[in-house]
Amino acid sequence: MELLTAELRKALPGMYTTENEENPMVICKFFITFSNWTWYVLEFDGEDLFFGLVEGHEVEMGYFSLSELESVRNSHGLGVERDLYFEPTPLQTIQAQLQRKAA
Repeated sequence: MELLTAELRKALPGMYTTENEENPMVICKFFITFSNWTWYVLEFDGEDLFFGLVEGHEVEMGYFSLSELESVRNSHGLGVERDLYFEPTPLQTIQAQLQRKAA
């Protein structure tokens, strides 16, 4: 699966462009089917680096790279996938969903 299409590259805000927004839009979502790791993308540097919300051992804002996501494979060859049905969603909506899930 192509994680980052040309269309998504154009749609993603540049790095640091949403940092002063109270409730920026999450544009796309990546996940691993064989674990609980999920990445919600807010910004992209145009080359390799994303910024967004990461749900893994903790839920936190942070940086992650496209090359790293593309390199993840389990012993069956499964890797990170892009949620094809994800619609851009305000960050606070996703954070609230994750808090309810954790409760």
